[in-house]
Amino acid sequence: MSNDIGAKRLLENQLKHATRADGSCDLARLQALVIDAYEAFERDRRRTDRSMTLMVDENERLTDQLQASLAAAERDRRRFEAAQENMVHGLSMFDADDRLVVTNRRFHEIYGLEPETAKLGAPLATLLGAGAARNLLGEADRGGSFQRLARIAARGREITRELNLTDGRIIEVTMSAVKDGGWLAVHRDVTEQRVTLARIGYMARHDALTDLGNRVLFHERLGEALDRAQKGGQVAVLCLDLDGFKSINDALGHPVGDRLLQEVARRLNETIDDSDLVARLGGDEFAIVQCDKPQPEAAMRLASEIIAAIGEHFLIDDQDVRVGVSIGVSVAPDDTREPDTLLRNADIALFRAKVEGRNAARAFQPEMDARLRERRNLEIELREAIANDQFEIHYQPQINLKADRVTGFEALIRWRHPKRGLLPPSAFLPLAEETGLIVPMGDIVLRRACHEAAHWPDDIGVAVNVSPVQFRNKAMALSVVAALAESGLSPRRLDLEITETALMQYTEAVLDTLTQLRAMGVCISMDDFGTGYSSLSYLRSAPFDRIKIERSFIEDIDKSEESDAIVRAIVSLGHSLGMTTIAEGVETLEQLDAVRGLGCGSVQGFVLSRALPPEQLRAFLAQHEAGKTDKAA
Repeated sequence: MSNDIGAKRLLENQLKHATRADGSCDLARLQALVIDAYEAFERDRRRTDRSMTLMVDENERLTDQLQASLAAAERDRRRFEAAQENMVHGLSMFDADDRLVVTNRRFHEIYGLEPETAKLGAPLATLLGAGAARNLLGEADRGGSFQRLARIAARGREITRELNLTDGRIIEVTMSAVKDGGWLAVHRDVTEQRVTLARIGYMARHDALTDLGNRVLFHERLGEALDRAQKGGQVAVLCLDLDGFKSINDALGHPVGDRLLQEVARRLNETIDDSDLVARLGGDEFAIVQCDKPQPEAAMRLASEIIAAIGEHFLIDDQDVRVGVSIGVSVAPDDTREPDTLLRNADIALFRAKVEGRNAARAFQPEMDARLRERRNLEIELREAIANDQFEIHYQPQINLKADRVTGFEALIRWRHPKRGLLPPSAFLPLAEETGLIVPMGDIVLRRACHEAAHWPDDIGVAVNVSPVQFRNKAMALSVVAALAESGLSPRRLDLEITETALMQYTEAVLDTLTQLRAMGVCISMDDFGTGYSSLSYLRSAPFDRIKIERSFIEDIDKSEESDAIVRAIVSLGHSLGMTTIAEGVETLEQLDAVRGLGCGSVQGFVLSRALPPEQLRAFLAQHEAGKTDKAA
C-alpha cells in the first residue's frame, strides 16, 4: 500500500508540473515527466541489483576467508596440542583465579596426577593437595609458599624455584605472567643434571686416588680457618712428605705405590680430629689444617703422632712396606696471616726437616728464610729480564682429533737466563704472579704471540694464558685490542685461557672483561677445568667457548676409573653447553686413545709434540700434513 501512495503522489506531482496556466494539461510535458520518472526508477533498480550482486560476492568471499581461517586455527590448535603433549617438560597455565586452563601429559607424570584431578578448571590448591602430589611435596610447598610465588609471578616477575620432592627428584619450576592476569609454569626434572654436577663438584674437590681433599679443598678450608682466627685463635698448617716413597714406587711398581698412598691417607684421617682437614696436594705430598688448638704445641704433638703412625709397617699385597714422613709446621697468626705464605713457611720447615735427617718435624723459624733471599735475587733478575727482553715464546700444537688437523698453538714463555740457560715457566712464573711482574710479561707474550700467529695459515689460531693478576688490571681489554691491531691478527684466531682462580678472586671485573673480549670475537677458554669446585657455576655465567681438561685427570686416565669418569663427565658437560673440549698433558699413546674414545675434541701434549720455537712451526705443520698423507695412502 505504501508503494501505491508513493505512485499516486508522484503522478499528482507530475500532473501539477504538466498543467498550464489556463488549467489545461500539457500532454507532451506529462509524457516527458513520466518517461523521466521511469528512467530514474530503472537506474535505481540497476544500481540496487549491482549492489546486491556485490554484497553476495563479498559475502561469499568473507565466508571462504572465515572458513580458511577456521581451518588454519584448527590446524594450529592440533599442532599446539601435539607439541604440548610431546614436550619433555611439564606445562601448566593458570588463570587469574589460580584455576588450571592449560596442561600436558608430562605435568601429570611428574607429580603423579590423575586426569580427573588435574582437569581443566581445577584450583591450584586442589592440585597441591592431591594424593600423589601431597606425598611428593614438602609441607612448605603444600601450604601457601608455592601459591605466594605464583601470585608474584602473575604480577610480571619471572621466578624460578626448585622443588625437592620426597622421592629424591628435583623439579625446577619457572613461573611467568600471561596477559590475562594468570601465570604459566614450566616444570623441568633436573635430578640427573644436579646429581651429575654434584658428583663432578665432589670429584673436583677430592683426590681420586685417596678420596682426601685436594689442593682446592685445602685452600678453601684454610681460608675459612684463617677468617675465624681473626676473631681470636690460632691455625696450624702441617706439610708432609713421605720419606723413601720414590724408591718403593720404583722397586715395587705404581700399583703398590698407589695402595701405599691410600693406606697412608687412611692413617692420617684416623690421626686427626674431626675439626681438622688432611689433603693430598700431589704425589706423596700431604697437608693438614689444624684449627682451634694452642699452637705450636698441638701441631708438634700431632706431627709426632703422625710420624709414629706412618712409621708402623704396611702390609700391601703380602709385602712388608715401610716409609717415613717429614713434616713442616707453620702457625697463624704467629708466622703470618696470609694463607699462601703460611703454606710456604710450612714447606720451608719441611725442607729443613728433610735436610736434618728426615722422619722428623720442624716448626718454621725466621732464620729458615734462605729461600726467601733467593727469591729476592730472582725477582731482581726477572725485572732485568723484562727490561732486556730475555724471553722467548715457544708454541705447543693443539690438534683436532676428528679431523687430525692442527687448529692452533699454545704460546708458552721461556726465559733465556744469561747464566742458567733456558728456564721453564715453573722456575719464574709463580714469582712473577706474586710480584705483579706477570702483567708486563703477559703483555710481551700477548703481543709477540699475535705477531707470530699473523704469519701462520688463516685457519690456525694461537692460545695465550692470562693470569689472574693481569685481569686485575683494568687495561686488560685494551692490551688485547692493541696487540690485535698491531699484528693485524683476526680476533677469532686468538684464544685467551683463564683459570678459575681469576674468576674466584675478581669475579665481577673478570666477567666484564671477558664479555668485552668475547664481543670482539676473541675465543675464551677455561683452563685447568676440574681443579675448582665452583668451575661449574662459572661455566653458566661466564662467556666460555672451550674447556681445557686439567692434566692431572689425564695422567691416570688409562689406568684409573675415577679419572676416566671425570673426563667423561667433563666432555659430556661441554657437549651439553655447546663448548668444545681439549685435553692437555697427553703424553702417551694410551692416554691419546683414551681421550679420543671419550669424545674429547682436541688434544695437546708431548705425545704429539713438545713446545717448539717459532722457526720450527712451519716444518712441524708440513711434517704433520705429510704424516696424514702417508696414513691416507
